[in-house]
Amino acid sequence: REDGLITRTAYAEVPPRVEYALAPLGRGLHEVVARLIDWVTEHHDEVRANRGEAGTTAVRS
Repeated sequence: REDGLITRTAYAEVPPRVEYALAPLGRGLHEVVARLIDWVTEHHDEVRANRGEAGTTAVRS
């Protein structure tokens, strides 16, 4: 548990078994990433449209 995002549980079994789960800190990050994915999904078409326009606009410095 180096960063506190994921917990690792190893079982003394044959064959070996290891389970990973989100720690509380990881669950908090998951919520943030899920909101980001929602935003991207909601604005995808607008971002793609703007990306298409970017090549047609000249910027002078």
